[in-house]
Amino acid sequence: MRQRLGVLALLGAGAIGLSAQPAAAQQTLNFSFGYFTLRGEDARVDGDILNEHRGAEAALVYDIEDFNGMSIGGEWLVPLSQYLEAGAGVSFTRRTVPSVYEDFIDADGSEIEQDLRLRRVPVDLTIRVVPLGRQSSVQPYFGGGLSIISWRYSESGEFVDFARGNAIFREQFVASGSETGPVVLGGVRFANDSLSAGAEVRFHSAEGELGTSSFASPSPAPKIDLGGWTYQFNIGLRFGL
Repeated sequence: MRQRLGVLALLGAGAIGLSAQPAAAQQTLNFSFGYFTLRGEDARVDGDILNEHRGAEAALVYDIEDFNGMSIGGEWLVPLSQYLEAGAGVSFTRRTVPSVYEDFIDADGSEIEQDLRLRRVPVDLTIRVVPLGRQSSVQPYFGGGLSIISWRYSESGEFVDFARGNAIFREQFVASGSETGPVVLGGVRFANDSLSAGAEVRFHSAEGELGTSSFASPSPAPKIDLGGWTYQFNIGLRFGL
C-alpha cells in the first residue's frame, strides 16, 4: 500500500505540473555512467548476510568493498515549473565476488571456493529542486523520491556441511525480490538548449529478505542490505514537448 501511494503521489505531482507548462517546455533524456558503493560494514542492517559471512565461525574471506562496481542508467526528466522537475529512471549494477573459507581447506590442500553475486536494478521516481532555474547555464539541484529496487543475490560453488563431518559439496543458493525505499540525490549540471552534462550523487536505502533458504547464515531470517551511494556523470539530450 505504501508503494502504491508513493507512486500515485509522484505521478499526480507530475500531471499537475505538466498541465501548467507551455508547449515549449523542455524535457531531458539523461544517460549516466558511474560507480556504486555498498553501505559499509558498520552501517549495514542487522542480520545482513554479507556481514554474517565474515563474522561467522566458518568465515568467508572477502571485503564489503569488493561488491562496489560500475553503474549505468538512464532517466527522463520533465519540467513541473521553472524551479521543479520530475524524473523517472532506471540503473543497473552487478558484481561477482570470489571468496574462500578462512579456516577450512579441501583434503588435497586446495581452497574451498565460492562466488557471491549481487545484482541491483533500481527504478527511481523523483522530484528535484533547481534553485537557479532551468534556464540557467549552471544548474545545481537536489531532491528525492521513491526507489523500487529489483535485486538478485546468489552464492555458488563449494561449501562445507558441518552437520556431516565437514563434508564438502557443490551447490547454488539464490534469492531475489523487489524492495521499495527512499532515494535522495544532489548534483550540478551545465546546460544549453540542446545538451546538458554534470555530476550527481545518489543514496538508496532498502533491504531484501533472503527467507529461510540455506545461505549458511546463523540468523533465522537473513537479509541483504541493498543501500549505498552512487557517484555518476550524466549526459543529457534536451528537447521540447
